[in-house]
Amino acid sequence: MSLISQNTLQKRRLEKGEADDGNHEGMGSPVAMDAEVGKEAKLKNHNKERKKRAKVLEAQQVKEDKEMRQLESSLFGVLYAPPEFGTEVGAAVVAPDQDTPLFFTDRSAGDGVDDVPIYEEDLGHEDEEDEVSNKGRKPVWVDEEEEKTDVDILRVARLRKLRKKDDDHLISGKEYEARLRVQHAKLNPFTVWADMDRKAPRHAASDSDSDEGGVDDILRNNDELVVKGTAKLLPGMLEFSRLVDADIQERSKGPINSVQFHRNGQLMLAAGLDKHLRFFQIDGKRNPKIQSIFIEDCPVHKASFLPDGSEVILSGRRKFFYSFDLVNAAVSKIGPLTGREEKSLESFEISPDSKTIAFVGRDGYILLVSSRTKQLIGTLKMNGTVRSLAFADGGNQLLSSGGDGHVYHWDLGTRKCIHKAMDDGSLGCLSLCTSPDSSLFATGSSSGIVNVYKRDDFLGGKRRPLKVIENLTTGIGEMKFNHDAQILAICSKKETNGMRLVHVPSLTVFQNWPGARFNLHYPRCLDFSPSSGFLSVGHAGGKVLLYKLHHYENA
Repeated sequence: MSLISQNTLQKRRLEKGEADDGNHEGMGSPVAMDAEVGKEAKLKNHNKERKKRAKVLEAQQVKEDKEMRQLESSLFGVLYAPPEFGTEVGAAVVAPDQDTPLFFTDRSAGDGVDDVPIYEEDLGHEDEEDEVSNKGRKPVWVDEEEEKTDVDILRVARLRKLRKKDDDHLISGKEYEARLRVQHAKLNPFTVWADMDRKAPRHAASDSDSDEGGVDDILRNNDELVVKGTAKLLPGMLEFSRLVDADIQERSKGPINSVQFHRNGQLMLAAGLDKHLRFFQIDGKRNPKIQSIFIEDCPVHKASFLPDGSEVILSGRRKFFYSFDLVNAAVSKIGPLTGREEKSLESFEISPDSKTIAFVGRDGYILLVSSRTKQLIGTLKMNGTVRSLAFADGGNQLLSSGGDGHVYHWDLGTRKCIHKAMDDGSLGCLSLCTSPDSSLFATGSSSGIVNVYKRDDFLGGKRRPLKVIENLTTGIGEMKFNHDAQILAICSKKETNGMRLVHVPSLTVFQNWPGARFNLHYPRCLDFSPSSGFLSVGHAGGKVLLYKLHHYENA
């Protein structure tokens, strides 16, 4: 750098220093002081206005949030009202100068009353009002005309399902709404997750909750997985729907002779003249096949689970029969029976206690076989030929009938006939069945007549049946009561769509079964699931039809 440039830089620095000294002197002047005070006042006013605007905006936001919460609470319940402990009525107030208590009583949870909604058949609108008040909610809108409106549920066919009694005719609008809610809850039982007040059920932990084993556990498990209901079934029209065929995964190549549900309600067997025994897992949607067993030398005429669910008995027109062990997945061939020269063991019944298997023998003999040892333990002899059998009184008694038209009652403890009487108007009894509680029994004749008797009256000498059902005109091949004896199913193998469902309390036939849309072909066998949620029908075309009975919630 040259000397001229150095002098220039020094001169500029001196000029800048003098200017700064002049500024400091100016700041101390009165004019400068007044300007500074004015600036501070303006800044304070600006800050006040800004804070004021912020408070106004905050108050407006709080008001909007409060209105939104009130709207949401009215629509969806009290979402923003958490329990505040110590603010209940009667709670002690602690003075500011006192110490807070070491503990307090929590009363916010109420008195322990469970507020899970309960949907029952006989739930009236009074119970519904109590439920709403207990939950602390109020409806957003109430129709005042409901109190003045009457609804005729008998005139409209689709509303007859809302009846609680046969003579229900006019009900109030509020009662109509309550019954609709109950009907919706019955048809849609899987929407309870949407209830915000629902408490999660407590499941006991156990080592058996694992999913190991897959579908094989269904065959190895005989636990009862269904819950039976006690609701009253009304006569007239039966609510049902057709589901996917039970054997959709594998069809039979011959007529179906036996269908039956396992006691767990999930497993079903189907067997027929194609020599196959098939097992299906029934879910109403896919019905997957679990297992198929080929019996080489025996076209199956009948297959049945033991009531305890551990075994399947199969028979045909052979001198022997088969046993399939569900636990060990083993097939055993049994027979011929020692001491008997039988040509066929195709027809049999199993006692409800799973102890005895009764086979229809020739020359009027009934063969009693132990289900444990598979050995003949006794015989019973009746006049004429034996055609049908049915157990009663938990397996202690046996009913039999045949060509002579008489119904025999046997005491299996003494192996003696305790009662014998003529079936009213019978030309030959082809089938027998008893209700689960043994209070009723039905006989089916070769002419299509079905007689329903009260067993105590029949044993007491009353020969007239409670009802004579004449809806079929050919021989009755099979009959069965459902689990609560409100439905009696009867079918004939020789008639197209030859199946009827009888409403037992009124002893009338359901008018809409099977309906014009559904073809039952030639039905040969049928069965209800343990809680009557499903009805299966096997026919001569090799299919197993599956129906859902909507009155019953469980399988």
